[in-house]
Amino acid sequence: MTGAVDNTVNTLDVTMAVVVGGLFTIGFHLMLQRSLMRIVLGFILLGHGTNMLLLVAGGTPGLPPVLEGRPVNPAEPADPLPQAMALTSIIITFGLTAFLMALAYRSWRLSGSDEVRDDVEDRRIDIARQRAGADEVTGPGEEPGGAGPGDGFGPGDGNGPGGGGDGGEPDHRDDDGTAPGGHR
Repeated sequence: MTGAVDNTVNTLDVTMAVVVGGLFTIGFHLMLQRSLMRIVLGFILLGHGTNMLLLVAGGTPGLPPVLEGRPVNPAEPADPLPQAMALTSIIITFGLTAFLMALAYRSWRLSGSDEVRDDVEDRRIDIARQRAGADEVTGPGEEPGGAGPGDGFGPGDGNGPGGGGDGGEPDHRDDDGTAPGGHR
């Protein structure tokens, strides 16, 4: 049969698929950790997995990407685009890795730890969203825990620095009791 395509799976292709899948799995797992160094290592593994995926997509190894004047047989040459993409990926991965390592080092120097901590302001915003959702369900002025609008957690509750609020107008003071922008 002329023009028949061989669709058999090569052992090297299966091995490379397992290696690429393993690199992506371990890389994503490391990027979900709280340690900045593990996040950087996970990013590096993702970069290597991407490079290997691009090189596997290039076709059978060992075939020339350029034919040098010989007649064109579509089954013979390797595709040069995945090789160029892999080279570009290597450069981008190196630059981003250097940047992430500099950020991790700076964070370690400032805090003495490379662990990412919870953001207190994000926690406050989440609590405010939960209260807004509870107000929609239970109605204004009554919360599921029995506390009302002056429960001591909202702005203008009179418990903050310079408080004394009646609940009508929010207190926009900073933690040290100064007005916003007043400590410049």
